[in-house]
Amino acid sequence: MEPLQLNRITVLGVPVDILPEDRIEEVAAALEDGRNHQIVLLSVWDLMRARRNGEYRTMIAGASLVIPISLSIVRGARFLKKAEPVRYMPFEFVVKLLGALERKGKSAYLLGASRTRLQKAEANIRSTFPGLRVVGRYAGHYPKAVEGAIIEAVRKATPSLLLVGAGVPGRERWIPRNLPRFNAGLYLWCSDLFEVFAESRGKPSRELFRRGLEWIPYTLRRPWKAYRIFIYLFYDFLLLVARIKGR
Repeated sequence: MEPLQLNRITVLGVPVDILPEDRIEEVAAALEDGRNHQIVLLSVWDLMRARRNGEYRTMIAGASLVIPISLSIVRGARFLKKAEPVRYMPFEFVVKLLGALERKGKSAYLLGASRTRLQKAEANIRSTFPGLRVVGRYAGHYPKAVEGAIIEAVRKATPSLLLVGAGVPGRERWIPRNLPRFNAGLYLWCSDLFEVFAESRGKPSRELFRRGLEWIPYTLRRPWKAYRIFIYLFYDFLLLVARIKGR
């Protein structure tokens, strides 16, 4: 198996991979190299956290694939005169990844969300990807005492991909904290993935996403998150400083 070869740039010191859509299947195959690999879906908020949080920075630096999901990251790379990454809507990226795995007859394990939503999400995944083997599932918000049993169940199931959603302790950091305990495979966290698969939450429209306004429905659901606008303004300021310094 050829090693994964992608153009990796940095935006304000944070790694970002450039993955054209027509290479997703190739990259999925390249990551089947007998090791475990985390895939990170990177927003601007995540990028800024990585600059100040050591554990988060280590997680992203150690990820095998860092996919930008915010238009601001693409614009930031362009402003810094770097190669421009391809941006993905999180749900659609996962759908493309599952499609690539299905064509290879691979498997997935589902972890997170409520029991009812996870069951419906599994049913919809099975119907959408009939060639993909769903080898197990476990709902989130579980007692700490059962986490070891969950990890052992995933190990025994040996999925090609572990999909992790809301309801695990540490959220996206749950994966790197437990990665050494798993077998080879792909590992991806996405906050509301199973809710979208279960059709209990809609994804932003393509037009909102194209214009970088997908945060509007999110903020309407969580108005207390509006303070993040200041983080975005600080991000723009840091880009200007980096441009002046030629970084």
